[in-house]
Amino acid sequence: MSKIYDYLYGVMNYKINMRKKVAIGLVVVSLVSLAAISCEEIIPEAPLVSELLDGPADGLSPAEQAQFLAGDIAFNDEIFTTANGLGPLFVATSCGSCHAGDGKGHPFSTLTRFGQTDATGNQYLQQGGPQLQHRAIPGYTPEFIPSGATFTQLMPPANTGLGFLDAIADADLLSLADPTDVNGDGISGVPNWVNPPPYSSLRNGAVQQSGKYIGRFGKKGATYDLLQQTVNAYNQDIGITSSFEPIDTYSGEAIDPEVSNQTVQSVVFYLKTLKAPVPRNQNNQEVSAGKQLFINIGCGNCHTPELKTEPSPIAALSNKTIAPYTDLLLHDMGPALDDGYTEGSALTSEWRTPPLWGLGLSPNSQGGKFFLMHDGRAHSIQDAIKLHGGEAASSRDQYLLLDQSQVDELVQFLKSI
Repeated sequence: MSKIYDYLYGVMNYKINMRKKVAIGLVVVSLVSLAAISCEEIIPEAPLVSELLDGPADGLSPAEQAQFLAGDIAFNDEIFTTANGLGPLFVATSCGSCHAGDGKGHPFSTLTRFGQTDATGNQYLQQGGPQLQHRAIPGYTPEFIPSGATFTQLMPPANTGLGFLDAIADADLLSLADPTDVNGDGISGVPNWVNPPPYSSLRNGAVQQSGKYIGRFGKKGATYDLLQQTVNAYNQDIGITSSFEPIDTYSGEAIDPEVSNQTVQSVVFYLKTLKAPVPRNQNNQEVSAGKQLFINIGCGNCHTPELKTEPSPIAALSNKTIAPYTDLLLHDMGPALDDGYTEGSALTSEWRTPPLWGLGLSPNSQGGKFFLMHDGRAHSIQDAIKLHGGEAASSRDQYLLLDQSQVDELVQFLKSI
């Protein structure tokens, strides 16, 4: 009998232990499943590459990727204070604060330029021009616009694809220019001929006119290259001197560099090798119809759909066909957009054609809304089109004749590029 009891007892314990193991297993499986579900709920999916403006261009070497990362850190992570050279006058405390996610700026980060009214040059450089530094560290007084000076407000642009724009040959830009409107289409784009700073290297095949060269960056195209853009931003936006621009914006005197050449060059490389925006919804019928409308009403006469880069020391930028939708030339946009201020040799009503690629992602860096045109006055793509005048008046008028479904198609296309 004792053997039978021992046997039944053993069977009972075996079953109890198995139930415990199964129960524990079920608990573990449930916890793992719950954790997976919780993680899915807590951790959002990574955004698609096409939904981001930041990130490196394809094809960078390991060494180039390392330099891109160094520039990314300097641009987006370094915050300046009085301990590392901020001010004494400034607009912002970091590069990234004006270009969140490498996108367009917000009204809070708008820049104010003042002084120059025509091509004779800025007469207010000794009074703080050309840029208003409206903030100051303790003990200093922010700048104000001098009496009699004209001024304009400029929205910081997106940084996306800048290196590709830098790699377009001067000759290709000049082939798009038509100063006397020979073809009679009402479009007469011209370059902004500027004096490059002494520290800039002339690009291969640079074209000269009366000792000046083609500017291609900035709202008026008055900046020659990305080195000049970076050096000016450090100096004029943050009050940081470099060996390229050692003049303190407050005292007007040369002081020791507050940022190293290596950091400046890393930021330049970062800006050069940011990827071009990835188009979205290209197989959508509305997008395709909108693209055709864009061409039909003449928008592509200034917003050139396709350009090619020339050979570049950075292989990832060389010989690429790109779709920035710009000719990088100046166009007279009419009295509504004449701000009474200019830079370089541009007229006060002339503006460089802004690239449209990445336009649909602008709200990501602008608080969920659009702030378009040079000063952010347009709060929708439709509003921006309606503000076009001068050389763009014909295209604007044709746009105004579109029915609502066509307007929707055009907007969908513009949001997709």
